[in-house]
Amino acid sequence: MSTAKIPPFSEFHDQALMRKGGEQALQARLPKMPEPGVLEATGDDRYLSEVTRCVFKAGFVWRVIENKWPDFEAAFHGFVPAYWQQVPPEVLEELAADDRIVRNMQKIRTVPENARMIMDAARGYGSFGRFLAQWPHDDQAGLLLWLKRNGARLGGNTAQYFLRRVGWDGFILSRDVVTALTRAGILDASPTSKKGLIQVQEAFNQWHRETGLPVSHLSRIVSFTVDN
Repeated sequence: MSTAKIPPFSEFHDQALMRKGGEQALQARLPKMPEPGVLEATGDDRYLSEVTRCVFKAGFVWRVIENKWPDFEAAFHGFVPAYWQQVPPEVLEELAADDRIVRNMQKIRTVPENARMIMDAARGYGSFGRFLAQWPHDDQAGLLLWLKRNGARLGGNTAQYFLRRVGWDGFILSRDVVTALTRAGILDASPTSKKGLIQVQEAFNQWHRETGLPVSHLSRIVSFTVDN
């Protein structure tokens, strides 16, 4: 457990209000919350699609990946995990020469690895969405460490963006959020380390108890306290 004193969330909220021009302007910038049950209702193929999209976006121009995504869907035949978990090596070689996608072989190879992760979880819970839905929301740190351990190229912020995109309510440790948490004395370790993630988790858990706000809203508000 961290011994750092976590300031009340009102301090961050008040700073964000000043920087963004009031409550109405602040609310307009917060992410929309998904409908209840969306995790369980999402098919395993959509999880493999989204995790692959986030892997390909990492360190690349996001707009390019978004524009090419329909071609990715076609090239990967809809991202059916049962197929991709045991795909023949020659299929991956063909994809590395397919100009419909970004031809990065290291990232292409993550697809069967992440398909196996999804299928393994689905066997235990009925679907990957049910696996995500049962994970406690006060332990995003544990889920991020699980994804990093069991998936491919899911360290850093990639898994955080993946969770946000599929509707799992959690924080994203963007540069601004890391700056704000470090400045407040909450974070004194690498944000990708177990220690750093636990420090962040303790703060967001406290703020969620204080405010009742979704963690994704808390995370975005914290980011607004930094000049950019």
